[in-house]
Amino acid sequence: MPTPHTRPDADPADRAGRPDTLAVHGGREDLTGLGVHVPPIDLSTTNPVPDVDAGGASYENLATGGRPGPGDTLVYQRLWNPTVARAEEAVAALEGCEEAVAFASGMAALAACLLAAVSAGTPHVVAVRPLYGGTDHLLDHGLLGTTVTWADAGTIGDAITSETGLVLVETPANPTLELLDLEDVVRQAGGVPVLVDNTFATPVLQQPRRQGATLVMHSATKYLGGHGDVIAGMVATTPDWARRLRSVRALTGGLVHPLSAYLLHRGLQTLPVRVRAQQESAHVIAEHLAGHPAVERVHYPGLPGQDPLGLLGRQLAGPGAMVAFAVRGGYDAAAAAVSRTRLITHAVSLGGVDSLIQHPASLTHRPVAAEARPHADVLRLSVGLEDVRDLVADLDAALGSGPGSVQVAGQI
Repeated sequence: MPTPHTRPDADPADRAGRPDTLAVHGGREDLTGLGVHVPPIDLSTTNPVPDVDAGGASYENLATGGRPGPGDTLVYQRLWNPTVARAEEAVAALEGCEEAVAFASGMAALAACLLAAVSAGTPHVVAVRPLYGGTDHLLDHGLLGTTVTWADAGTIGDAITSETGLVLVETPANPTLELLDLEDVVRQAGGVPVLVDNTFATPVLQQPRRQGATLVMHSATKYLGGHGDVIAGMVATTPDWARRLRSVRALTGGLVHPLSAYLLHRGLQTLPVRVRAQQESAHVIAEHLAGHPAVERVHYPGLPGQDPLGLLGRQLAGPGAMVAFAVRGGYDAAAAAVSRTRLITHAVSLGGVDSLIQHPASLTHRPVAAEARPHADVLRLSVGLEDVRDLVADLDAALGSGPGSVQVAGQI
């Protein structure tokens, strides 16, 4: 069913320009016709089949990645679930893609993409570091039958072979927020599908499909869910790739539970409001830390000199709500600072309503090869929705006395 106020034949990429409306209404277009105001939750693990022939045909269609057609039974939750499908429709609309496929986690989503490439006889992946530590580890170890060539932003094309099935990038990158020009990545990739991890930016700030990416991946546990109470993954993509990914999901069982999908879908309603508010605070914090005597350097695309390619306003609508910074004194000073925060929680993950801080080299990026691991003095901060003055005060207390109180909206 078409999104409200969108022509049925509209280019899906055009829909991504109205995230506030899509976040509220995506996947909910038929609720009035159903006579309900919020999406129903379908927890059925199995569904009755009308007869052997119809049941068998439905099973074959869904198990091979198809979508339910008229008269199809849904057969089994591992093959299709209406609550999950609603969340998928909403994310697809936000990303400007035709379809999306939900998984049990971001890593399950990544694994499905890699397995789809391997099964097509193209097991080689070209990837650009830095990446999320789990992604890096999975690629580096070749657990799923893939091989990887690590490339720089300018050498992607040189690394592609006849067996390359994916070019994988993350921008802004985890944890130090390096930016990549996605149009250039796609140009270098040629006909090889480009997979972009869009977890940090979210579709509010970046829609990689606009630059030609084929697959847009999220750890939906983060900003999309937004409240730290659901683990899920999502890949927004083309109908052909969506069918391939649904087939992998059906065969491997990497499905997301309907209750998790419901929470994810509910979280999307406030995604644009949350991201913009968090970004505003992150910018204030980044500027404050840049002048802090205990901070060696700050990684934040919104600071002067940290967007050398001019991607803000062109590819990215904003610098986002993640900040990384290096503490003077190396590992010991960084470890001491991260353990002294009181308002900001010392924990992995990101993108929730509350602020989180962690030491990537010891936690999320611990499995990464030593030469690619973040520096031991770097901390990663996910800025939440608390009053920015309280967050700055907490950081100052953890780091030692800072350059003074931060002024926000005319207040001290």
